[in-house]
Amino acid sequence: MLYPLTFEPIFKDKIWGGQKINTVLGKDFSPLPNCGETWEVSDVEGNVSVVEEGSLKGKSLRDLLAQYKGALVGEHVYEQYGDRFPLLIKFIDANDDLSIQVHPNDELAKERGVGYGKTEMWYIMQADEDAKLNAGFNREVTKEEYVKAVADNTIQDILNIEPASPGDVFFLPAGRVHYIGKGLLLAEIQQTSDTTYRIYDFDRVDATTGQKRELHTDLAVDAIDYHHYDDYKTQYERKINEGVNAVKSDYFVTNVLTFNQEVEHDYTHLDSFVVLICVSGGLTVNAPGGYSVSLKMGECALIPASVTNVTLVPDGDMTVLETYVP
Repeated sequence: MLYPLTFEPIFKDKIWGGQKINTVLGKDFSPLPNCGETWEVSDVEGNVSVVEEGSLKGKSLRDLLAQYKGALVGEHVYEQYGDRFPLLIKFIDANDDLSIQVHPNDELAKERGVGYGKTEMWYIMQADEDAKLNAGFNREVTKEEYVKAVADNTIQDILNIEPASPGDVFFLPAGRVHYIGKGLLLAEIQQTSDTTYRIYDFDRVDATTGQKRELHTDLAVDAIDYHHYDDYKTQYERKINEGVNAVKSDYFVTNVLTFNQEVEHDYTHLDSFVVLICVSGGLTVNAPGGYSVSLKMGECALIPASVTNVTLVPDGDMTVLETYVP
């Protein structure tokens, strides 16, 4: 029988990573010197999540999909994606600016033979003073202007820079140029894809290799959305003891749940799995059959589609992201 699943984190050492995965989220990533990311729910080739607890402990997410199919992910989701889990859930600690980058959409990714595109969102969990990020351009830009800015190293002059604070949400459709700025700890929800086109890396040199990281400036040109938009930060109303929708896209829907009292969630109307991502505080997730799992900030649980209701019991104030495939 399926039950709320937690997975062993997959730790990623990054040139820009820091220590907050350990000091803030309490995850021991030794022996890595600087952990930039933990992949919490992943079906990326070579990085497939493994169940951490319960009768299915040791089974991979791919094993579960092959065995349980629609009971795990929802009949509609299985029909659409087959034996491929459609979302990748991460926590990211930026101890330095990430590279300026862009991801292709599905159409371009398929054309180039790199699987799927990558639309994603960020939820800011913790931010150092004056922390900032980039989402999109600060004005309308032509392809020619962009190419020139990359060539003469003035790309930063045309980027839209946003201050970032805990609770802020940024939705980044495929094609939007972006980077996470120094001092941010965030949760990322994205399509299952690891295709990134690095545009500029601040001339960093890898301490191990002594080399700069590879850039993909030519590949990026046709992947970019050059339009300027009025508002890059996702506006949503923050409420206590009431779920609020923050993001609605073709790939995932994400609601922000901030509660200090017990609440029951009925998922009968969804033909999808749900991932609960604890971004502050802590809670216990109780499911039928006596199954329960405790989550604290920086932990996730995958609620299979066959588990149609859960009770969330907060430990004081807690905020959880609730995400699923529409």
